[in-house]
Amino acid sequence: MNAKSLFRICQAAACLAVALGLVSCASPVERRIASNPTLYNKLSDSDKVLVNQGRIREGMTKESVFLSWGRPDQVSEGSQKGTKIEKWIYVGTQPVYTQSYGLGWGGGYGYGWGRGFGRGYGYYGAWDPYWGGYGPTVTYVPYKAASVSFRGNRVTEYIRGPQ
Repeated sequence: MNAKSLFRICQAAACLAVALGLVSCASPVERRIASNPTLYNKLSDSDKVLVNQGRIREGMTKESVFLSWGRPDQVSEGSQKGTKIEKWIYVGTQPVYTQSYGLGWGGGYGYGWGRGFGRGYGYYGAWDPYWGGYGPTVTYVPYKAASVSFRGNRVTEYIRGPQ
């Protein structure tokens, strides 16, 4: 292999890396559109604009809601006056911060003993990251972020935001 062909291989690899990097920077909506071009091409021009913005409207199809908001986290089905209805639920998470002041396993015993007694045995008491400690703790709590109701294949109602 000569230097010229090695350069071309490196150049092609660099182009591939840049292309993959650009794809990974795409928004979730852009990735869904790229993965489902036939669904997207079937949309009206006004619905394409809404989907590109991550928005929906009454009367949209399930496919356009999927392209705009993604797969729902929960789906429920039922019937109302003889017509099939379906509800999609989207779940979000929000952080809940708590403050803890535990003394941990050491219980105030042996401050400053150094390390080397096994995992977690170097800090003791309030500073021990394994057996206790102080500071904020973050827990992520799920909430209903959005819901979409369909009658047949069309949106009849949608709500976005904490419910």
